[in-house]
Amino acid sequence: MHLETDVDRVQPKPLLTEEGWQVLIVDYANDYDLQFNLAGVDLVISLVSGAAQLVLIDAAFSVGVRRFAPAEFAGSSLLRPADDALDRGQNAALTRLYHYATQGMAYTVLSCGILYERFGPGGTAAANIGHTSGDSNEGNYLVNIRNLSAQIPLDSSGQPAIICLTSAKDVGKFVVSALDLPDWPTELRMCGVRKTVSDIVWAGEQMRSMLFFSDVVKQC
Repeated sequence: MHLETDVDRVQPKPLLTEEGWQVLIVDYANDYDLQFNLAGVDLVISLVSGAAQLVLIDAAFSVGVRRFAPAEFAGSSLLRPADDALDRGQNAALTRLYHYATQGMAYTVLSCGILYERFGPGGTAAANIGHTSGDSNEGNYLVNIRNLSAQIPLDSSGQPAIICLTSAKDVGKFVVSALDLPDWPTELRMCGVRKTVSDIVWAGEQMRSMLFFSDVVKQC
């Protein structure tokens, strides 16, 4: 059995409290406040990035949190280039977690690939996911089904890139199951299905009964 607590820096969330969550509003600029609210917590699943996540990691370690899952929920961190242009502090967070892992706080990256919800009406924002990412709205990522347009990236061999797709609901089920694992590897991978971006475009064309304008993006 797990007691779920949401440590938030914005505002109360009635939908979570209705589901039985304990919602705590904290000040990420106040170390004492954050540490006080994390006291007695065994595991932290982070949904913040950048400097706020580093503060959260430090506070979690200082009060004896046993396990920490950073805000990744994307492709495999092992395949990410060191100079990733889309990095929003993830590499710094993993470096900090690796350091604390040597002192007893385990961590794992929850790698789920691309959420199906990205391609649905309203994008991931419609599911209250990824508001701070800058690309959570409908059509922001690769395929815009409503506007009949797409970007099709090619891999190093010139073939359409393959992506892993997982629904947010299945990610949640996977994470809940992972809580009870006796040991955590540094990365836990999940994948609902593997598809090329061309496959997604084809499905969109079938749904809309219209051809998409596709821009092929070659790997440099």
